[in-house]
Amino acid sequence: MFCVAACGLVVTRGSAAAAESGRPLNVLFIAVDDLRPQLGCYGHSEMVTPNIDRLAAHGRTFLRHYAQVPTCGASRCALLSGRYPRVPKAYENEAFATLPREAGQAVMSLPQLFHNHGYATLSIGKITHSPDGRTADGRPELPFGFDQVGTPVGKWGDGWSAFFAYADGSTRVPTKTPAFEHADVPDDGYPDGLIAQDAVAKLRALKGGGKPFFLAVGFFKPHLPFNAPKRYWQLYKPDSIPPANYGKPPRNTDPSISLHKSGELTPRYTGLATPGVVTDSEAAILRRSYAACVSYSDAQVGRVLDELRRLGLDDETIVVLWGDHGWHLGEYGIWGKHTLYEVALRSPLLIRAPGMAHAGMPTNALAESVDIYPTLAELTGLAPPDQLDGRSLAPLLHDPAASGKHETYGFWAAGRAHSVRDDRYRFTRWTAAGDPEHVLQLELYDHATDPDETVNIAAERPEIVKAMTDKLFNAVPLLKSPTKGTLRSN
Repeated sequence: MFCVAACGLVVTRGSAAAAESGRPLNVLFIAVDDLRPQLGCYGHSEMVTPNIDRLAAHGRTFLRHYAQVPTCGASRCALLSGRYPRVPKAYENEAFATLPREAGQAVMSLPQLFHNHGYATLSIGKITHSPDGRTADGRPELPFGFDQVGTPVGKWGDGWSAFFAYADGSTRVPTKTPAFEHADVPDDGYPDGLIAQDAVAKLRALKGGGKPFFLAVGFFKPHLPFNAPKRYWQLYKPDSIPPANYGKPPRNTDPSISLHKSGELTPRYTGLATPGVVTDSEAAILRRSYAACVSYSDAQVGRVLDELRRLGLDDETIVVLWGDHGWHLGEYGIWGKHTLYEVALRSPLLIRAPGMAHAGMPTNALAESVDIYPTLAELTGLAPPDQLDGRSLAPLLHDPAASGKHETYGFWAAGRAHSVRDDRYRFTRWTAAGDPEHVLQLELYDHATDPDETVNIAAERPEIVKAMTDKLFNAVPLLKSPTKGTLRSN
């Protein structure tokens, strides 16, 4: 099914150094918060992202990768567990609390798989939901997986303060601090520079550590506030980042069901002349600030990749770069994630494996975040647990034209909203709280004619709605019930 014999070429043809040393392949996993696929390697020439683009030139860019959930904690939990959300809380930022807290229970996380096979497993920055990988009482947010978790907090003192950092050592104060800052400081003047510096140090230690490693590095930007050193702001001219293609809610929808009021931006930060309203001039500044943060994060990715190469670890390390979900920059008139539209679920995924075939060629196959776990297991020769929902992407590393999955799935609103994306359509089903059979809204978008998802055609295509509904009930754990054939709507 997964072409193991053929795909084995992906990790053996160019990994002579690893083969000669008898050392298993390492994994460098890089997560970037709120990174939409607005990068040079995704066709956005306005963006200055040379380091991620360089990774793409030597790896595989997944042009149609989708996160499971449009919020940080739940998206990361799905990836690290390799499973779709199974209970309402797993659709939220507190998703890691749904995983086993005692050793020996059923769910084995991705880093735990590597830990159990003798790897050194380390987490720096935001890999789970907490910026330092720990719960409020100091325990690891993902038990049994990482030998070390944490983040360098510098002058900010703790992980959450560093996550919302301003250059003077302060942190976000809701309704009192701005949504963007461009301080004239070096890269280490904001926390992502410290995270890159720590990752470089960890790589040097791991080089001579005697064990293969699974190193996870999580960068904060471009998450709000859009704060980055001034030199990255200066990379972009005013109005250099194009506005959203479509700034109104999709036709034939009730936006009170499927959209939100940009609550991550407007109630928490200053800078808008009228709270809740983003003018065209304010939008241009926000887009430019977001782009500056992307370029800043790209530079930190480059520091880590450069050190990996300098240490001679390139030929024995698989590199994954992943964005935990997309982000609205004015699409449908909103700012933030937290929707089930393409712009919030589609995110970057790049994988580089030693000796992979057709390096630099992207793939248009469908992929989703739960696929990363079985992919890394296959590439490193480890047997994954049985309960995974993903499918290995190794065949696509061997041949970018290989067929991918038939569908990807999105989850939201504590179990009230689900989305399925196939090669042509996106279908989303919204239901009442506590009653998955009480349908509030159905949405269907034809990407062959409407790639920006601007017109809901669910009422016009009942046969497609029925087929997509069946797919949801067959694939989504929370929707499996003996009454799945009886659907009520308003």
